[in-house]
Amino acid sequence: MTTTILEVGPAHTLRQAASQMAARKVGSAVVRDPDGNGHAIVTERDVLLAVAQGLDLDAVHVGDHVASSVVYASPEWSLDDAADAMARGRFRHLMVVDGPDVVGVVSVRDVIHAWAQERTGEARRGRDAGPSAVGTA
Repeated sequence: MTTTILEVGPAHTLRQAASQMAARKVGSAVVRDPDGNGHAIVTERDVLLAVAQGLDLDAVHVGDHVASSVVYASPEWSLDDAADAMARGRFRHLMVVDGPDVVGVVSVRDVIHAWAQERTGEARRGRDAGPSAVGTA
């Protein structure tokens, strides 16, 4: 799980969000609603779809390209829970919330990396401990 979260507002343009994601080398940004209506996420896929549709990335706002239904994880979720939610929902980034706060983002890359470490024994925490928790990935 990545705990250094990139945040953008719904009024940012897609180009601004894409530039910030590229500078940070991340594939998503949390969209914080200034009116307090919850959190959303914008991803590289959203930017790619906008480019494919011929939209002007300098004129289109992030708030117009966020999903209407968002799946959130809690820090107690296992990596298997996160992977299952992402596979079922067909998305690659999952916000982790603790109460009203976004505390991290889990990406498919995070899950694969953690599973690879478990398989190769680089991050042995004891096989009897069960799958890693999202909050510790």
